[in-house]
Amino acid sequence: MTTEHAATPRSVIDSPAAWWRLVASLAIATLGGVGMWSVVVALPAVQAEFGVDRGSASLPYTLTMVGFGFGGILMGRLSDRYGIARPLAGATLALAAGYALADMAPTLLTYALAQGLLIGALGSSATFGPLLADVSHWFERRRGLAVAITASGNYLAGTVWPPIVQHLIETIGWRATHVAIGAVCLIAMLPLTLVLRRRSPYLRPAGARDAAPVTSSAPRSLGLSPSALQALLVIAGLACCVAMSMPQVHIVAYCGDLGYGPAAGAQMLSLMLGFGIVSRLLSGWIADHIGGLRTLLLGSALQGVALVLYVPFDGLASLYLISALFGLFQGGIVPSYAIIVREYFAPHEAGARVGWVVMATLFGMALGGWLSGEVFDLTGSYRAAFLNGIAWNVLNLTIVAWLLLRSGSSRAAPAGA
Repeated sequence: MTTEHAATPRSVIDSPAAWWRLVASLAIATLGGVGMWSVVVALPAVQAEFGVDRGSASLPYTLTMVGFGFGGILMGRLSDRYGIARPLAGATLALAAGYALADMAPTLLTYALAQGLLIGALGSSATFGPLLADVSHWFERRRGLAVAITASGNYLAGTVWPPIVQHLIETIGWRATHVAIGAVCLIAMLPLTLVLRRRSPYLRPAGARDAAPVTSSAPRSLGLSPSALQALLVIAGLACCVAMSMPQVHIVAYCGDLGYGPAAGAQMLSLMLGFGIVSRLLSGWIADHIGGLRTLLLGSALQGVALVLYVPFDGLASLYLISALFGLFQGGIVPSYAIIVREYFAPHEAGARVGWVVMATLFGMALGGWLSGEVFDLTGSYRAAFLNGIAWNVLNLTIVAWLLLRSGSSRAAPAGA
């Protein structure tokens, strides 16, 4: 064993060094998460410059989300084998290159490919799922909280970056803004990856396919094959995010239809994201006490309650309150999947398996946003769209409840607790 892996798990897990890694991971997630948000803010300026319709101008966002999903699996596999530092360093370079190419893009297609391949698939994707998996290796007593804090970086990026990007676009134009974003990522993220260069003792040494990783305890069993459990988690992740997307994607349009104006809807969306950060931290703390499956079941049930409340109540004050509750209930759902993966799969598979579930949640958001619009077009009512979201939420609840029943009567606490 090399010097890099000489430390025993107990000497590094939950140590001050682990907390410093957590701080660096949160910073990287907040910086690298810009790839998901800058494309949204830049959409009107890009549409105006290339002279295309709104549907065509949305292509870069679509490719970014698809790239983010598939890229998370690739980056997860790389982090399982080589540790998180190398994929993150490569992702930083990809972000810088992607934003530079976006600045020089002569056509919308070139801009969309820069967004989808470099910024989404090879860049920002490494700063979510793979980071969650890596952080989970360095904590046992506070694993849920650590994963939740890292996952909050994505929401923080959505809070911090959009106003900055919008100001820069208004001041220096969207092309120069992309150069500035790439430069900030390059300068700020590369040094932070050095903090994460040490590999977890739970992972195999790089290149040693047959070497057994050090583990704190054996993964739990639900009496299912790993492939079957992975498939169920993917379906559950898809279903919960189809339901989640209804308010997040359509609340602005919904408020416009009700006569409250899009500004009120935008405020509700911001309220959701703000309470979503609180939700992630609370859910992480809860997961440290009752385990990932129970936390996921709780979050999904409460999300269903909030969706039900949208059906009979459409007053302005009611929508603000329900939107705050929705954010508070749903924010911790996605991080719970990363905790479940660490509880029921081998540690050295965590990066790739978290990547698969994260991809499913992204596809669920994309599918749900489109499906809710189709239901509205067919019925002329968002009430039917909310009912559609509730049905998908019930599917998620059913899967999670069934998995929890299979876990037996013993308390589903985190491994090593």
